[in-house]
Amino acid sequence: MPEPTERSISTEWLVTNGLGGYAMGTLAGTPTRTYHGLLIAALAPPVERTVLVGGCLETLEVGDRTVTLHALERTDGSFVGDGPAHLRDVRLDGSMPVWSFDLGNGLHLDRRVWMAHEANTTYIRYAIDGGSALLRLEPLTARRDHHAVAGPADGPGGPGDGPLRILAPGATVVPAGRWWRGIRLREETARGQLDATDAWIPVTVQAELRPGRPFTLILTAEDGPGVDPEADGPGVDPEADGPGVDRASPELALAQARARDRALLAMADAGSASAEVRQLVLAADAFLVRRTTPGFVDGRTVIAGYPWFNDWGRDTMIALPGLCLTTGRGAEAATILRSFARVVRDGLVPNDFPDDPRAEPAYHTIDASLWFVQAVRAQVEAGGDTALLHDLLPTVRAIVDAHIAGTRFGIGMDPDDGLLRGGADGVQLTWMDAKVDGWVVTPRRGKPVEIQALWINALLELSRWTGDPSYSAIADVATTSFRGRFWRPERGYLADVVDGPDGDELDLRPNQLLALSLPHPLVDSTIARSVLTAVRRELLVPLALRSLAPTDPAYRGHYQGDRRARDDAYHQGTAWTWLIGPYADAVARFDGGPSAALAAVSSIT
Repeated sequence: MPEPTERSISTEWLVTNGLGGYAMGTLAGTPTRTYHGLLIAALAPPVERTVLVGGCLETLEVGDRTVTLHALERTDGSFVGDGPAHLRDVRLDGSMPVWSFDLGNGLHLDRRVWMAHEANTTYIRYAIDGGSALLRLEPLTARRDHHAVAGPADGPGGPGDGPLRILAPGATVVPAGRWWRGIRLREETARGQLDATDAWIPVTVQAELRPGRPFTLILTAEDGPGVDPEADGPGVDPEADGPGVDRASPELALAQARARDRALLAMADAGSASAEVRQLVLAADAFLVRRTTPGFVDGRTVIAGYPWFNDWGRDTMIALPGLCLTTGRGAEAATILRSFARVVRDGLVPNDFPDDPRAEPAYHTIDASLWFVQAVRAQVEAGGDTALLHDLLPTVRAIVDAHIAGTRFGIGMDPDDGLLRGGADGVQLTWMDAKVDGWVVTPRRGKPVEIQALWINALLELSRWTGDPSYSAIADVATTSFRGRFWRPERGYLADVVDGPDGDELDLRPNQLLALSLPHPLVDSTIARSVLTAVRRELLVPLALRSLAPTDPAYRGHYQGDRRARDDAYHQGTAWTWLIGPYADAVARFDGGPSAALAAVSSIT
């Protein structure tokens, strides 16, 4: 069988369901990660993400020819299926990926995938043009954590009872009941992880495809009977709250998905915007999900990234203005802020929420709480939300007061200079938080540069909101200290950390941009332009900034290898896209205004 091209096997697609669940794979249809599959359900939203369907064998009988659309890699490196040989195009229709296949003799087939909003349900729709064919589908099912593989230990009789239903309206379904063993996941090979998985094929689905008569396979973890080949029973009210699947009308489900895309674009006033802006609006929706943890207001939160991460306090607060305020979803931003305010402890916003929904969140972060203050500021300034400010001001004040007095992990204000310090053995507190086997790669203990910027901005905002001059007085002391301690004229940029266990850390890193980009900058224009020059020269790459200058002995130019090698490189050179925002803001303020910032970003895309 011909192998997929490098582009088709390395380029990935993603659709999500607003619960933390998702479907994900490569353009070729070749699974290369444990996270690839057609239904990864969030069984305790947004966590307990479980691979229920890892893929599907897709075969077409076209006259006397057999055509396959799948392409699985075996553990010996060979491929089964030749789908990529027939693949002509992959495009996005709103938020839905669509594959176009040329089957020969004038036959064309489109396959599209989408998920129901706030339901663990995936739809795969097949539509043919130019003739007819018999479609045979064999779902590759599992019941495994999305970080793990399935193997022979799962036994000879399938993965056991689970919530999966396979619905095939208008098709014939016959039992299969066999394992497909030894699917290689090549990205896991490269990562030094277990790289072979097995799948259980419970049924074979057969459907006649004709022009104008598409077929849709429905994979769902929602309540109902097991395999439902007839899909004859009552549907679910499409306007009703809560999860559900309209088993009687896949076309209605498709119409609902398209209508939701249009509604999201309308909320963002982006219906006539460029294709790039429209895709950004729809992509933002993937990160706004429901959390079922008791105490969360209306259960809204932000996923930090697919497929690995759950919701993180720091990432949520950094991303919230872009995800919500620029997309017309300010009410959701306010809900999320109120939710996080309820779980503040000792002046700290949670660092992250674990995979186990019963476990307590982790609080080892020095910046999530300070980013929370910035997110509140952005929300209030964007919409004049005085009710939100009234509700959250006690939380903001408690955060700042706890930092002045001192809180967990050695986090607290140094009374001698007003700066904020933090650090504890074996704990990573800043966004540069890689840790493996007890080794904290970039501990940054002491007084990190971006933390001072966030701290002083939080003090000034709280002083403004409360009218209490004591907070601005601390900010004045801290600002004077900052300028005297961090600016290194001989280097032309700011120190990354001062007062660390081994002295000051003078590595050239992008963290210093926050001292330029936040609403209250800590340096004058001369210093700011010098910093920007150094950042452009050493750190700027297309659409991202390196986390460390290539001239540094600790620089790692490639993020690859096993877990230890990857974590060693995670913040020691790896480029990060989120830093383009602070960079653009700094350029806009100090180096030519908004037009210069737009030009600077456009020139590196």
